[in-house]
Amino acid sequence: MSIGAQQREILLRETMARLARSLFDRGFTVGSSGNISVALEDGLLITPTNSCLGFLDPARISKIDRFGRHVAGDPPSKEIFLHRAFYETRPGTGAVVHLHSTYATAVSCLSDVDPEDCIPPLTPYVVMRVGAVKLLPYVRPGDPAMGEMIRGLQGSHACVLLANHGPVVAARDLESAVFAAEELEETARLVVVLRGQPVRRLTYEQVQELKQVFG
Repeated sequence: MSIGAQQREILLRETMARLARSLFDRGFTVGSSGNISVALEDGLLITPTNSCLGFLDPARISKIDRFGRHVAGDPPSKEIFLHRAFYETRPGTGAVVHLHSTYATAVSCLSDVDPEDCIPPLTPYVVMRVGAVKLLPYVRPGDPAMGEMIRGLQGSHACVLLANHGPVVAARDLESAVFAAEELEETARLVVVLRGQPVRRLTYEQVQELKQVFG
């Protein structure tokens, strides 16, 4: 590994710990729930299994090589297959965030949401930062079938909701993934708060304009 790559890895470890602590402190995840990963030139970093996002030691964050082998740090999250599925099927993915945030998880438990687009376009920001969110069927935590379901999407979605479980968000870099996960949670909160009320969504034309302007 070059000196530049080593320095980048050290910086990413510190950034992961800082952003994870921010998410934990603001209640986006609790206990030892949730996991975060970021891509490296020679593999990826991922939070360790049973670790608390509020108290990560940067030096103990797991490192996985490009062949999926654990090469440094504590043992990786048991849900690493979720992350690898995004990296392998969605080009340009630089980070993945999986949370058990309250409102997104609440939406994942509702039986009457559209599984093809379970977070409606209530604001321009959810369109710009998250996109269409697909609801995936329930499987138990740690079941590799979750990774296979994400692979089955063939990179078509940057974000999914795991039924009765929580959101998984992929983005080009770590900060973008965290910000998108936060935007998703805020929009899910609006979904719950507005439930039963007459709601004005963005129109198809408005959504297309946002996609054209912001990508």
